Amino acid sequence: MDIGFVGLGSMGSGMARRLVGAGHRVKVWNRSPGPAEALAKEGAEPVSRPEAAFGGEAVVSMLANDAAVREVVLGQGLPAARPGLLHLSMSTITVKLCQEMEAAHARAGVLLVGAPVLGRPDVAAAGQLNILAAGEEAAVEKAAPLLAAMGRKTWRIGPRPHQASLVKLAVNFSLAAAIEAMSEAFALVEAHGLDPHIAHELMSGTLFAAPAYQGYGRTIADRAFEPAGFKLPLGLKDVRSAMEAGEAVGAPMPFASVMRDNFLDAIAHGDSEKDWSAVSQVARRRAGLV
Repeated sequence: MDIGFVGLGSMGSGMARRLVGAGHRVKVWNRSPGPAEALAKEGAEPVSRPEAAFGGEAVVSMLANDAAVREVVLGQGLPAARPGLLHLSMSTITVKLCQEMEAAHARAGVLLVGAPVLGRPDVAAAGQLNILAAGEEAAVEKAAPLLAAMGRKTWRIGPRPHQASLVKLAVNFSLAAAIEAMSEAFALVEAHGLDPHIAHELMSGTLFAAPAYQGYGRTIADRAFEPAGFKLPLGLKDVRSAMEAGEAVGAPMPFASVMRDNFLDAIAHGDSEKDWSAVSQVARRRAGLV
């Protein structure tokens, strides 16, 4: 299949590489040319403008935030797209923007599938992402081979693309809440003179034997926040986006407000380039441990 791919950050590069490896003809665009040039060595075709990536049978967008999606997709790519193109929007964006994209794609005659992912860069590179897919049944079916190349499982969410964005934000909110819960629990243990690894091993081996507690719990206990798998400002973005989605339907999210302020606290203390689990340092500062 002739595919375009826009957005070759730490996640997008691995995803595009999986599509090339699956035998697809992939045109790649990135704001900075380095990642596209690296993929050219593996068989991808770099293009100089995002519009060129919207000329095939399908296009994948994996961009950093709403502003990038609005500029690259709505402002540049979509106006150049031919009717019948399949667009997999795999960025984590607000529900409001995805609803706007639904209307714009319908006017352009372009099929839209919302397909945000669960996983970090190493998971993307291994093709083991969990992909949340929402859209018209025929569009999701057409996208299935591409999704299979990039992920280990596709979760069908619903018939409207924005529903995938909504569920992805709910999941990221839940993950941030788990990080905050561990942060406070570990700070409590440490303030009493115990090694927080003790709490981590107990939690992740018994009542909370789940990837979030096992992986992030270890990171928090080790205070190993670099290199970042998911930078702290991205966590702030997703919590804010979840709050916006809640406000739109009158669903209060009081704990999200706490996490938003804690992310702001961490950023104010210079942790922007660290993994979002570095928000745990806020609890340690408040306990007089830093």
